Amino acid sequence: MPMKRQTKTVAAAALLVLAGVAAIPAQARITRIVIDETLPLAADASGGIAYEQVAGRAFGELDPRLPGNALIQDIALGQDTDGKVRYVATFVLTKPVDMAKASGLLWHEVPNRGLRRPNVPAERANGDIDLTSAWQGDNAGATAVRPTASVAGSHWLQLPIARGPGGAAITGEVFGRIVNRAGPSSQPLIVQTNPVPYKPVSLDTTQSRLVSRRGESTRGEVIGETVIAPADWAWAKCDAANPFPGVPDATQICLKNGFDASRLYQVVFKAADPYVLGVGFAAWRDMGVFFKQAKTDDTGTPNPVVQRVTHSIGRGVSQSGNFLRGWLHLGFNQDEAGRQVHDGLWPLIAGRRIALNFRWAQPDGVLELYQAGSEGPQWWSRHPDPVRGGAAAGILDRCEASKTCPKIVESFGSAEVWALKLTPEWVGTDGKADLPLPANVRRYYIASSNHGGGAGGFDTSLPGVGLPTVGASCPGNNYGTGLLPANPMPHTETVNALRVHFRNWVMRGTAPPASRYPTLAARPGEARGTLALANKASLGFPTLPQLRPTVPEPDFIMPVLDYDWGPDFNARDGAGIAGYAPPPIKHVLTMLAPRVDADGNELGGVPVVLAAAPLGTYLGWNITAGGARPFHQGQICNYVGGMVPFAKTAQERQANADPRLSLEERYGSHDGYVNAVTQASQRAVAEGFLLADDAAALVQAAQASAVLR
Repeated sequence: MPMKRQTKTVAAAALLVLAGVAAIPAQARITRIVIDETLPLAADASGGIAYEQVAGRAFGELDPRLPGNALIQDIALGQDTDGKVRYVATFVLTKPVDMAKASGLLWHEVPNRGLRRPNVPAERANGDIDLTSAWQGDNAGATAVRPTASVAGSHWLQLPIARGPGGAAITGEVFGRIVNRAGPSSQPLIVQTNPVPYKPVSLDTTQSRLVSRRGESTRGEVIGETVIAPADWAWAKCDAANPFPGVPDATQICLKNGFDASRLYQVVFKAADPYVLGVGFAAWRDMGVFFKQAKTDDTGTPNPVVQRVTHSIGRGVSQSGNFLRGWLHLGFNQDEAGRQVHDGLWPLIAGRRIALNFRWAQPDGVLELYQAGSEGPQWWSRHPDPVRGGAAAGILDRCEASKTCPKIVESFGSAEVWALKLTPEWVGTDGKADLPLPANVRRYYIASSNHGGGAGGFDTSLPGVGLPTVGASCPGNNYGTGLLPANPMPHTETVNALRVHFRNWVMRGTAPPASRYPTLAARPGEARGTLALANKASLGFPTLPQLRPTVPEPDFIMPVLDYDWGPDFNARDGAGIAGYAPPPIKHVLTMLAPRVDADGNELGGVPVVLAAAPLGTYLGWNITAGGARPFHQGQICNYVGGMVPFAKTAQERQANADPRLSLEERYGSHDGYVNAVTQASQRAVAEGFLLADDAAALVQAAQASAVLR
């Protein structure tokens, strides 16, 4: 099938055979769609259904007076002269070429920092439709607005800037940080992987404040802060050809004496023109409504999947999963006509709410100090917040009031506990009792696993065979490298099984397996609860070779920090105006983590074959090494996991003072290990957390592996 390119509103004659189909009601808010590119999807082993991908832009309108839109921060300051707020959002549809083969299920994906996750072959084998549509409108880096959309390109949302009376500029204080960078060249301000989305109104350094810091604890304690004089730095680009003060540039900083990699640099400056970022919630909502329910846009252009969607599930991973939690909390699963948008939501490896709907938000922020996202209720049902105060609340409050709550599956790994501030969602801010889950929510924990899971397999755990000899890269803003190699504990097979369960729950009403995750209270078959204070003694963590004997210390885990964002900030909703840059810290929440067995592997999760037949200790955390990026040395390595392999023989483990049994002591031989994998696979299938085909593939992989060869 040849590639087709179009740059005009869809008017394909084949689709217009649907003549007589009425335009959607005005409430759907997508007024026009434009198709920029249509490409065939390369054939794979996904069941023989031919697919194509359709990339385009949607033009939307919002009425800021409607209650579902009015809670968007600054929406009234982004109106056009007719009172409407307008946006343009990219989308990519992955759909059967022959729509008669469509299953009726639409997966609505949330891009992660502008990037689209790959389509799933198993979903195409079912005839499912996949929609990815934009939400992030800070127009920085990967989310920068471009003329058209494309199948392979990143997603962007064009939205208004808030203006004061008479079009006056709105200003406020913003901060940016530079970490683990050295040398005489200038350095950009980065949030995670994209640029800070705001620029100083003045390049006069006396109007900003730049400091350097020797250290920061996980609790937010600042060590060795020094103010850098305005004459010693510049808003400029400088290099060998343009030494200090360089060429003026509002996106980066040049230091007279160069940057020291052992210090962090933080600048606070006055910025102008905040984006109305909360429009991203409404744009994603309205895109889901249009492709699920509309027949045509307002000009008569047909919906490419018209009348072929009966059910829909919103899905997001990591930052995108945080978006889903914030989206639901603010009531966006109800459209402007009062209808429920999606039947299900699946936030994967996401334990917070996106920091989006407030003035001067930096939605790319994750774990750097002073980044928002843990404010307000992170739990589903209404519950008090005894540490931070405020009225009892929950993420489901608004959808319960409007009767638009979806079915929810949430799945996590250990990295979300240790570095992504997860456990207050389970036990509240005081950490004293397990919070009940509502009937429409299932929670699944993949113990001892990395953020998003590792490479899987069995040789990946063996030194000299598949286990890397170098430390894992710490995700984040130039964070550093881990002391330990990456954790291979997989999520893939578990997610495959959960996908089938979720699909059946939404489309057929078949309930998935009961939730399984660590709890304070003991469950049937447990002598005690599997959740405890996040320190070595409380968790029962062994002393292992390759690790300092005191880890994990009480201040090792990344805690939830209760920030004071100022009097105009609504912490419950994560909305309003962030008035303090950076914000003072009011409280440091007590953090919990799963207990571990004698090997240091976590308890309380769903059955995973590699966890049941381990080849080492699999950690949801790692330790930052030194080297060229020394600022976080010795602290938790952001949100990457690590692994400490078992010794092969008893003699080897005794020589290393390793308290864990060796591979030979555990399994005897290669055949013994294959038998352990076979039994673990059978148990996971019986409990509903492993598909039969995946189980067979795992046993085959164990047979082919180098374990105890």
